[in-house]
Amino acid sequence: MNRLPLPISAARLLGTLLLLVVLGAAQAAEPQRVLIFSKTAGFRHDSIPVAVAALQRLAAQESLAADHSEDASAFTASNLSRYRAVVFVSTTGDVLDESQQRALEKFVGNGGGFMGVHSAADTEYDWPWYGGLVGAWFHSHPPGLQTTRVTFESGAADAPADWTVTDEIYNYRSNPRGQVTVLATVDEHDYEGGTMGEDHPIAWCHAYSGGRAWYTGLGHDVAMYQDAVFLAQLRRGLRYAAGLAADC
Repeated sequence: MNRLPLPISAARLLGTLLLLVVLGAAQAAEPQRVLIFSKTAGFRHDSIPVAVAALQRLAAQESLAADHSEDASAFTASNLSRYRAVVFVSTTGDVLDESQQRALEKFVGNGGGFMGVHSAADTEYDWPWYGGLVGAWFHSHPPGLQTTRVTFESGAADAPADWTVTDEIYNYRSNPRGQVTVLATVDEHDYEGGTMGEDHPIAWCHAYSGGRAWYTGLGHDVAMYQDAVFLAQLRRGLRYAAGLAADC
């Protein structure tokens, strides 16, 4: 039996449905993304390329595509809407203009995540909202690299009981405890130059302005990105910032 040709309207409808199926499949195959941002307007860390590569590998382990940029023009509302999280890796100084700042505020306000590594706390001192986002601003650090024990707060998933690091240890302008969930502290008895006393947070997280933020003060030294414990912490931070884990 010969099939009668479809009416033109039915053929068009079928074509539209097929196109929607193809587009839907393409969108489903598109990986979720994070933006790694490492622009500097002050001191520049030699570890930035290694840090970016490490974060890209960690993102891939979570089935996230990680774009890297030092171009602040990426901070528009439409472009940031493509991402689950923005990662500031050892940024320094004033890296965003006012419109770009507003775009990041809107992104976080819409439920986006932020992750800061090391000198992300040495960034945007004239932007109070950012200070709240990162949790605390950098104040100073002792000369050179210092060796100290890192103590994880109770409840930190899979955290070792005893971890020693050699890195640049930041002092902060204020202690963020009370505004954030502190994840780890350092022991100032181990080295000279600490100014925060018995309670010296070095990593923390919090819900903020409709979104999520996670920060670590470690990550100055290239060797840190070969430390399995540090990489595990970065991976947890990335999962939290990207909304893949409710608990940081």
